[in-house]
Amino acid sequence: MKTKQLAGIIITGIVIIATGITGIFANVISNSITETQNQAKKSILEGFLESQTDKTVSLPSEDFIGVLNIEGTIEASSVSSWSSSSVYNHDLYMNYVDQMIDADNNKGIFLYVDSPGGTVYQSDEMYLKLMEYKEKTNRPVWAYFAGEACSGGYYISMAADKIYANRNCWTGSIGVIISLMNFKKLYDKLGIKETDITSGKNKAMGAAGAELTDEQNDILQSLVDEAYDQFIDIVCNGRGMDDETVRSIADGRIYSAKQALGNGLIDEIGQLEDAKLDLAVASGLPENITFFSPDNKLSSLMRLVLGTAEKVIPKSDASLADDIIKNKGNGVLMYYAG
Repeated sequence: MKTKQLAGIIITGIVIIATGITGIFANVISNSITETQNQAKKSILEGFLESQTDKTVSLPSEDFIGVLNIEGTIEASSVSSWSSSSVYNHDLYMNYVDQMIDADNNKGIFLYVDSPGGTVYQSDEMYLKLMEYKEKTNRPVWAYFAGEACSGGYYISMAADKIYANRNCWTGSIGVIISLMNFKKLYDKLGIKETDITSGKNKAMGAAGAELTDEQNDILQSLVDEAYDQFIDIVCNGRGMDDETVRSIADGRIYSAKQALGNGLIDEIGQLEDAKLDLAVASGLPENITFFSPDNKLSSLMRLVLGTAEKVIPKSDASLADDIIKNKGNGVLMYYAG
């Protein structure tokens, strides 16, 4: 082969390789820029939303019973809390209860629960706020269970003086869970090795690229057990049951409304209007008293804008993977029916 031909082939090969490498780097850089831009857009969106939302509720001027819609996953408030009509809004409801404590025309609280549960922290914080309300006002708190009132949803309802449930409701799921996702075998197949530089042997506990040690498993189990004991105490106090009885039915299982009634986890099976009417009558209030629920969403126009904005901000593969990890294995203590 002539020298010129060989040189041409070598040069062509170098160009092809360089082009490929350049393309890879360009793609990586492009994805990085896109991800950065998406995060910036999201931050701007959240900042704008925060500035536009007032968590102070405009209370009715007449006597009313305050309604808290405990729907969806119980967790910290986020953009989605304001852009959806059926998402639990923790900050709004905490402030709403505080306002009702100081409102003389408030005559009680009615919990509408349709939730699989949520984080230990927010569930307990709302429960304690409701108990504070009862202590300061001596007004009634009742609960109605719709489709499901599990785990954290049931936990919050232990502040209720009486619990109604729809006959098709699933409830209970008294227990605690920590979910972790381990990708070590996948990493091994792909030739990926995770390296964690830590200040202690348990600092990277639960890392996706490493197996839990027996010690780390025991540490996490101790956290679950502590939160579980707290849940048991809450149920004992809320339902007037002894520890042994509660533990015998609190293995994490879900109960039908009929089973829950038989186990003492609820008081009545009935319809929503029955529960509202009984609350009014039992409290010596007019049957037509106002049941007021704060608006858990922005205006329809603002929701449309937010929904559109979220759709036009594309998610990279890394973002999608991160969403999966956050939703399925984020290592957070949960009162949740999986």
